[in-house]
Amino acid sequence: MAKNLWTETEHGLHRDLTFTNFEQAFGFMTRVALVAEKLDHHPDWTNSYNRVSITLRSHDAGNTVTARDRRMAAAIDAILDD
Repeated sequence: MAKNLWTETEHGLHRDLTFTNFEQAFGFMTRVALVAEKLDHHPDWTNSYNRVSITLRSHDAGNTVTARDRRMAAAIDAILDD
């Protein structure tokens, strides 16, 4: 899956992903959840069958993009590259 497909707005980093099936999408979400706990930064996301939509924003910084969001995006990219 290609990297750097995040769209940045003043209120978050956003990325839509499509996997082969539900099992792959859910497996990806599980891996992200484990990293999110370690980084203490949890995405706003949705899942429908093989699609995952992610938005990263720092609620405690007024719903803006911070370095913490960029670290989480990089961690998600690393999971996709694995």
